[in-house]
Amino acid sequence: MNNNLRTLAQKDMQSQLHPYTDARMHEEIGPLVIDRGEGIYVYDDQGKQYIEAMSGLWSAALGFNNERLIKAAEKQLRTLPFYHTFNHKTHASSVLLADELIRLAPVPMSKVFFTNSGSEANDTIVKLIWYRNNAIGKSAKKKLISRLNAYHGVTVMSASLTGLPGNHKGFDLPLPNIYHLTCPHHYRNGQPGETEEQFSDRLAAELESLILREGPETVAAFFGEPLMGAGGVIVPPRTYWQKIQAVCKKYDVLLVADEVICGFGRTGAMFGCETFDIQPDAMILSKQLSSSYQPIAAVLINERIYEGIADQSHIYGNLGHGFTGSGHPVATAVALENLKIIQEDNLVARARDLGQMLHASLSQFTSHPLVGEIRGTGLIAAVELVTDKQTKASFAAVGHLGRNLAARTQHHGMITRNIGDAIAFCPPLISTEKEIGLIVDRFSMALDDTTKWYSDQESR
Repeated sequence: MNNNLRTLAQKDMQSQLHPYTDARMHEEIGPLVIDRGEGIYVYDDQGKQYIEAMSGLWSAALGFNNERLIKAAEKQLRTLPFYHTFNHKTHASSVLLADELIRLAPVPMSKVFFTNSGSEANDTIVKLIWYRNNAIGKSAKKKLISRLNAYHGVTVMSASLTGLPGNHKGFDLPLPNIYHLTCPHHYRNGQPGETEEQFSDRLAAELESLILREGPETVAAFFGEPLMGAGGVIVPPRTYWQKIQAVCKKYDVLLVADEVICGFGRTGAMFGCETFDIQPDAMILSKQLSSSYQPIAAVLINERIYEGIADQSHIYGNLGHGFTGSGHPVATAVALENLKIIQEDNLVARARDLGQMLHASLSQFTSHPLVGEIRGTGLIAAVELVTDKQTKASFAAVGHLGRNLAARTQHHGMITRNIGDAIAFCPPLISTEKEIGLIVDRFSMALDDTTKWYSDQESR
């Protein structure tokens, strides 16, 4: 088997275009071929074990070989392997999952619309908001507000909402009428002497100023992750969401909470909205919804949004939007079982407790000369690297230190991710205390390696 797998890297280099990958570099170095998974570990084609400290892509809450999820998929495949939810059709697992999501939602929600990915879900909620605003006589209310460093996906619309330059360069994005406000990262964007509360005041004033400049009658929605994930694990400053919500409410701007990374226990509560006291009009869910054993995402909308959509669809005779895989029976069955396990095994509380351990363990690096900030909440964290703790300067180009350290963690048997010079941690919810200790130990070894590498670079 290994001999066959060794050829996969060569075949991959010849045949596959990879997401978030330098294609020319990939032609030279090829892929890391992952062969199998067990618990929080994955194994490459040579048998080397890695702690998957990022849960794959922030998503494998139950690890990589949960037997109950496998059996749920197999059972559904043998019963009803595919059906759709178009034209007044449905099936049991999509009905039960929608009902469960409405039950779990932190604020009253009315309906659930299923998609295959978080990108599609964010694309969908934009269409639904525009459709609803047309229905209620607010056809000018179409502009959308997001934040720099936000991550909302990679479709043309969701990539436009995303506030990362790498998602815009070369793609002619963002689209018009999408605005990005200051990233709510106090460490990087707070002014000298500015408290977190004062920083939040300034960001709320920035939002209000933008709405007034554009005209409240033209601004439809504000998009935000409760805690920003792919933009660097950015924890909102104190009072931020309270003040942002007040501005949105004042000017009738809908609030969309992107819970794709935060949802289902990651922040130590079932949803990030609970952690940060957010009352959204719509929620976007994916990733840990099925532990990514199946591709699935969900849009939750409240009655305020639903009423206009329902009326308009009645006038037109249908809601002209949907995907072949919307509410796919296998994906919804796996997601249902995944949510049962999270609740039965009390994994939300576990994430809160293990998160406290993770953050306490990482705090030992606070005084390290290359560590600028340690941040996160629940079972998600980041360590930002700097070369000068006072100026918060990076080494050479931003990301140089981060890439080196991420490569060293892989050398030491752990997969993590550098976001610029921030090293992110997002281990599965099933991790043990011992495994959290191993994560910190392997990070420590990689940090030592990077410190030596940096010293060598400086002495040249």
